[in-house]
Amino acid sequence: MRHFLTIADQHPDTIKHMLEVGIRLRDERQRGVANEPVLAGKTLAMLFQKPSLRTRVSFEQAMYELGGNAIVLGQNEVGLGTRESVGDVTRVLCGMVHGIAARVFKHEHLVEMSNSATAPIVNMLSDFSHPAQALADAMTIIDEFSPSPEVGGVDVSGKTVAFVGDGNNVARSLAAICKVLGMNFVLASPEGYELPDDGFIQLTRDPEEAVEGADVIYADTFVSMGEEGEKDEKLKAFEGFQINRPLVNKASEHAIVLHCLPAYRGIEITDQVMDGPRSRVFSQAHNRLHAQKGLLAVLLGGV
Repeated sequence: MRHFLTIADQHPDTIKHMLEVGIRLRDERQRGVANEPVLAGKTLAMLFQKPSLRTRVSFEQAMYELGGNAIVLGQNEVGLGTRESVGDVTRVLCGMVHGIAARVFKHEHLVEMSNSATAPIVNMLSDFSHPAQALADAMTIIDEFSPSPEVGGVDVSGKTVAFVGDGNNVARSLAAICKVLGMNFVLASPEGYELPDDGFIQLTRDPEEAVEGADVIYADTFVSMGEEGEKDEKLKAFEGFQINRPLVNKASEHAIVLHCLPAYRGIEITDQVMDGPRSRVFSQAHNRLHAQKGLLAVLLGGV
């Protein structure tokens, strides 16, 4: 049974294929051509322990545009791991739907679901990884730097992505997809907030060093959902890690700026940068829909 829990779990060719399919489906949509209903008769159950805007809308709309159906279930309705065991919830849903997508606090819940599932499990976010976001990130980078990806395939090898902030789930998934696509990944984080040194990630404590010569600068919130009790401590630790115009000016002249959203303007990124000419933040957000369509078409539709 194929699942989508992390980028590293997938074969590199599968990731590239999902991106190429997503780009093709997006191009059809932009030309006013209806996508083939490859998910007709398919239903995706979507479980949310954490609130969502982009993730919910992109997955639900993706199912609709590909001819399928989505059922949205909140934690109060399911009680995943509280009112009912993770395994029992998974077994019940797998007998009724064709796939389960879950946005959870603990990645272990996704692993447990995959061990019990007879239908594909999709990670819509966990504390360990956010692979669906990474697909949209990669698509946005491809849009900027890969000529005619719908014809010649994706090619962004050699580009450098600088992530300035917390070495969290988003950073982990972004690093993994950079490795798949042959890009370099630099992470600037304060001590204690970095990702493990795996020999691929370039680590630094200096944001200016990280962005020097970079093609992409990536920002994320310093305080993630569920970390509100650590807010003061984290904001103090991340002083000097804001993405602002002086920092962006140290990157390549053609560098773009990304942020997975929601953004806390004036904290991890300034209005000048967020709304400036280098920002691709809202194209990146829109690509959530198209990347998820590629993911679902391949995973559930066999495209």
